[in-house]
Amino acid sequence: MPEPVRAHVLDRLIGAELPRFTTPADVAAFEAQAPWQQRVAAQSTYEALQLGAAIDPQAPALHFLADADPDAPPLTWTHAEFFGQVTQAANLFHRLGVGAGDVVSLLLPLLPQAFVALYGAQAVGVANPVNPMLSAPQLAEILHAAGTQVLVTTGPADGSDLWEKVQAIRALLPELRSVLVVGGAPETGPDEAELDDFDELLARQPATHLISGRMPLATDIAGYFHTGGTTGTPKLVRHNHANQVYQAWGLRIMGLAEPGRAVLFGLPLFHVGGALTQGLAILANGGRIVVLSAAGWRNPHAVRNVWRLVQRYRPSLFGGVPTVIGAALQVPVGPVDISSLKRVSAGGSAIPVAVIRGYEEGLQLPVLEVYGMTETASVHTMVYPDMPRQAGSVGRPLPYSRTRVVRIDAEGRYAGDCAPDEIGVVAMAGPGCFDGYRSEQHNRGAFVEPGWVNSGDLGRLDADGLLWITGRAKDLIIRGGHNIDPAPLEELLYRHPAVSLAALVGQPDPYAGELPVAYVQPKPGQTVTPAELIGWLREHTPERAAVPVALHLIETMPLTAVGKIFKPALRVDAMRRVAEQLLQTALAGQGADPSAWTVAVQPDPIHGQVIRVTLGTPAGPLRQALEAAVHQALGPLALHHEVN
Repeated sequence: MPEPVRAHVLDRLIGAELPRFTTPADVAAFEAQAPWQQRVAAQSTYEALQLGAAIDPQAPALHFLADADPDAPPLTWTHAEFFGQVTQAANLFHRLGVGAGDVVSLLLPLLPQAFVALYGAQAVGVANPVNPMLSAPQLAEILHAAGTQVLVTTGPADGSDLWEKVQAIRALLPELRSVLVVGGAPETGPDEAELDDFDELLARQPATHLISGRMPLATDIAGYFHTGGTTGTPKLVRHNHANQVYQAWGLRIMGLAEPGRAVLFGLPLFHVGGALTQGLAILANGGRIVVLSAAGWRNPHAVRNVWRLVQRYRPSLFGGVPTVIGAALQVPVGPVDISSLKRVSAGGSAIPVAVIRGYEEGLQLPVLEVYGMTETASVHTMVYPDMPRQAGSVGRPLPYSRTRVVRIDAEGRYAGDCAPDEIGVVAMAGPGCFDGYRSEQHNRGAFVEPGWVNSGDLGRLDADGLLWITGRAKDLIIRGGHNIDPAPLEELLYRHPAVSLAALVGQPDPYAGELPVAYVQPKPGQTVTPAELIGWLREHTPERAAVPVALHLIETMPLTAVGKIFKPALRVDAMRRVAEQLLQTALAGQGADPSAWTVAVQPDPIHGQVIRVTLGTPAGPLRQALEAAVHQALGPLALHHEVN
């Protein structure tokens, strides 16, 4: 290949040097040169990987570390080997009857085969990577909603119940034709359907060409990614190939994906940050991924060894979710050489300003915060490397993308654009933005206007055009009609030296509707009291109504599989605590045995959440009095409750 093509294979128009964006005018001039469709050389993720492999076919594409140990020899595939296996996977799925629009679902940890199965499925049909840690009923709902025809998973393994869950749900998937097992298919009984060995069948397929004879089009559906809640009809984000290839192209244009450079890879593939931002973007641009065990960043050795891994594999970028980069900051660098690192990048949730300062002042590494969502195929805005940075801002849209902050009325309809620095709902448009969910019922409210995705996030655009995320619209705490944004209070908590993780949620209140309550996970070895932290907030915030009425210290903060704080679990805990507190007084006054009654907050398809009170008292006058006391105590809450 000529050198300009070797350097920038996904862009037809760029020469030997990447564009340098030092002002918004530079971005506008770049966009004016040609429409984005004329720039991006690949029509599909398969073609993008093919172009990336051609840069240097014998260079490493994937290193797999069984236990995130930098001293252990990795399993390594070159780009030629990796792309050959992607082709074999595509051919295997084709032989099983998968064509355009047919769905291959993946229930896999971060094994090397997971990568080839993901991109191979996209070459002939639709890939649906799913979180294997979900419960069996949740998995069944997602796989059924996707229309799964082929399922790729792992067999029985110590410490994992995935195989048991697969066995439980197979009969619930009417369109399922084949189950492929990575690592070898277990023997089946006489009454069970035969299972196929993924690795054995893969090895039989040609690696040189697609036997389907068909290359995917940019408009073909490439993948479904599940997002949102886990009750009711699953919300599946629909990506076409253009959405995903744009992500790979955009990160190269921004200098975050470099040929030959390694990236420490620990995000799951069912998350767009793993599949696209750190997977497709790196591989399609001739880089290499260092997979930090099948558990990724969830492997405790991964964070513990992070700086030795940097020394061993020499990445120029350290990227992840904020909890990962925050945890890494607490690991002493020691005598290892991390000079290869040029910048840090994170997204998925807000990066605490204290973490940004820790890298920029302590390690002299600039932090480029990114922002996006599954519906935008991951990164949509970012802090541009060559423009001035402001800690806390998520920067500007990638080239050819757009961002607005809008007002939404009580019916969820667009009511106008916000003025500079006016907080509203963030809306996004551009080549990475999806055109809707698989299920039409979820598309109501998904767009503020045609083509403009409703992020559900609150934010503001300042006078310079920088985007600031101020909170999650659904995270707003409404205290007696006063809107409280949790983000500023959480930021204050992160500044306290004893705080590792912090979150503010609303707890139900009979008078105010909601009151703010905080949850804090202290740093290891640190001692702090709730009163001390509440005093810290009261001292540092001018918004008195936002000071939490209670603060709970917890040993382990609930996190999603990609490391975000899982606020729904905290809200449920806050509901339970309030209900118990109200009932203790009410039921004690009726002579109830404190050990006889219990409270649980459970999901409900009609009410969302329901408080279920179990009295444990037989029928009779006392039971009637206790039921009346429950209704009187919990009735004023804006929550449904039931008595058992």
